[in-house]
Amino acid sequence: MNGNTVGVESGETVLFSDFEDGGEMWTGKGQRERRQHIIFSTPFKDIPTVQASLALWDVDNATVMRADLRSENIAEDGFDLVFRTWGDTRVARVRIAWFAIGPLPQEEDWDVY
Repeated sequence: MNGNTVGVESGETVLFSDFEDGGEMWTGKGQRERRQHIIFSTPFKDIPTVQASLALWDVDNATVMRADLRSENIAEDGFDLVFRTWGDTRVARVRIAWFAIGPLPQEEDWDVY
């Protein structure tokens, strides 16, 4: 990558808000997962590096707080945000911040097959 072909995109998304409607992250037990596909506004030339972090984590203080946050299925045009919990953890809502950086295509680029 050189300095004039680097692309950066970031965003935030509310992954779920289960306390409002009694959803499984708030009322369930055991393995649970939520995922959301994020589409980049401009596709990268190659697979970018993606970093995700909790921007809001609203949990019940009476249970153990367990969470696994990942970026999966990363491609040039998007990726999946994945939040997992297990056991008796009760999660009311989660908002995820994400950041992607990678090479952008240039007008001078051309494919040779």
